Amino acid sequence: MPVPPLIDFEHIFLHAPVGICVSQHRVVQACNIALAKMFACEPDVLVGRSFLSMYPSPDEFERMGARIVPIMNIEGFYSDERIMRRANQELFWCHVSGRTLVPNDPHAIDIWTFEDLSKKRPLTRALTPREREIAALLVEGKTSKIIARQTNLSPRTIEMHRAKLMRKFSAATSSELVRRLLGGTHAE
Repeated sequence: MPVPPLIDFEHIFLHAPVGICVSQHRVVQACNIALAKMFACEPDVLVGRSFLSMYPSPDEFERMGARIVPIMNIEGFYSDERIMRRANQELFWCHVSGRTLVPNDPHAIDIWTFEDLSKKRPLTRALTPREREIAALLVEGKTSKIIARQTNLSPRTIEMHRAKLMRKFSAATSSELVRRLLGGTHAE
């Protein structure tokens, strides 16, 4: 019986078809080729850098870091779709999933995967940081009340942002807005 070849996990990590990284306190410790390509740079450029460089703004980096903590503390896992920023400053939709390796210390050591959604969900409008945050939560199917709770804003403020997004995307209803945010038909 032939002996199976040894599995080279480092090679598998480097060449996985999705972006993968290991982080410590939100600083990239290791990443694969797919992640570097997604963020338009070389892997050695990302290693040692804060996730801040991958976010559209420092506020979004801070708010997301705070939002992740209670969910990771309970579930040990976090997943969402959000707008990220490549090294060339291009913004794009990205599906992000992560798992903490240190229970009750969610940012201590984490494993993250990233999937570029830009081909199926192009970013077609310029959005403010708050609009990007609310758009990402709307895409998840969250109500204004839940979004308000998660963002520490009032439901009325969320409704005002939703109305602005509806005008920007020429959407008559909330479901039409979500469809357009997801890359459906656009009224130009």
